Amino acid sequence: MPAPTGARVFRAASIEIDEVEYANQVRVARLVPDTPIQTYRTLVPDGAVSDVDSTVWTFQIDGLQINTTGGLADALRDAAGTEVEVILSPYTGTGAPTATFTIIALPTQFGGEQGAWLTTGELSFPVVGAPVFGVTA
Repeated sequence: MPAPTGARVFRAASIEIDEVEYANQVRVARLVPDTPIQTYRTLVPDGAVSDVDSTVWTFQIDGLQINTTGGLADALRDAAGTEVEVILSPYTGTGAPTATFTIIALPTQFGGEQGAWLTTGELSFPVVGAPVFGVTA
């Protein structure tokens, strides 16, 4: 069987939040679906009923804690509690896959450990509705 086409390493990605590119400040950016499945088992051997609930999405990031104008940590703190648009693409170029979605911004941590990079920590943002998947023009 031949190797699959389309496998990629996650690099040269793009992450825009409110139309500002932050890829140079982030090392993790991912959309994570949570789709609950309920199963009810009855007393007979083949008696099971399953149902799939609606998917809820979370956007996770981890990046540098840049606390000045142009920094993602600063922008997220300023926007905390509001809805912001995000466009995520695992690589750039024509025909690259994208996800466009809205998150509720949350504040990031401030400060850190002596001798270590100041980072945002691993953040999870609620996604409003569902992402819209497409490709770049």
